[in-house]
Amino acid sequence: MLAARPKTLTGAAVPVMIGVSAAWNDGFFRPVPALLCFLFAFLMQIDANFINDYYDFQKGLDDEKRLGPKRACAEGWITLPAMRRGIICTTLLSCLTGLPLVWYGGWTMVLVGVCCVVFCFLYTTCMARLGLGDLLVLVFFGLIPVGATYYLQSGTVVPEVWTLSLACGLAIDCLLVVNNYRDRDNDKVGGKITLVVRIGEKASENLYLWLGIAAVGLCQTMWLAGKPVAALLPVCYLIPHTVTWRRMTGLKRGRELNGVLGETARNIFLFGALLSIGLFI
Repeated sequence: MLAARPKTLTGAAVPVMIGVSAAWNDGFFRPVPALLCFLFAFLMQIDANFINDYYDFQKGLDDEKRLGPKRACAEGWITLPAMRRGIICTTLLSCLTGLPLVWYGGWTMVLVGVCCVVFCFLYTTCMARLGLGDLLVLVFFGLIPVGATYYLQSGTVVPEVWTLSLACGLAIDCLLVVNNYRDRDNDKVGGKITLVVRIGEKASENLYLWLGIAAVGLCQTMWLAGKPVAALLPVCYLIPHTVTWRRMTGLKRGRELNGVLGETARNIFLFGALLSIGLFI
């Protein structure tokens, strides 16, 4: 349960929430594919967390200097062979959960599923170490899950959905930024050159703040679509987002940033809930 990192699972729920809400707003709702999308998203997120736990321990990044929450392999709670079996089982379960979506979205859904699985592994093993993790968040926690969820509900994707999916990806990227901000010193020593390591402390703090502002700014395009409530409600997200940013910039370093990570996950869920409620209304 701890290896699944429950606090991070808001990142899996929010894109599907927004996709379903946008479809509902446009007069579409299919409960079965909506449920399958939620399950697939949760399982893939858990799979990514298992993979991250496994490979970061192998590469020596989860040592005694680590500031983040304890990791299962590093603490010896789960052996490496057992974690490998867990990764295989979770990957297969994700695929079995997503396979019925072919009935609703055609064989394109197989391609989407394969991409999700492949990049689930590439994130930890390669792309996160090259500073490309934030790009993957925009694609796999924004564009793909929101767009695919809407497509499975309606059979098409309208331009405003891409705008909402980008807003979703920007908001969720705050979670990765604060995670990498906390671990920047350890990552640099371990050769994991994240975006935070590349741009430095101050720029990373500004990035965190402006990701939230940009996400809310994109929601303002809903005025043009005749959906004012969906534009107005997400503005409320900026209050807790700014409060969390101030706490983050005040702490700078230390295990206390784990609290900022938890607040960020809460804020992301609030953003998704406010936008979804706005779309439902």
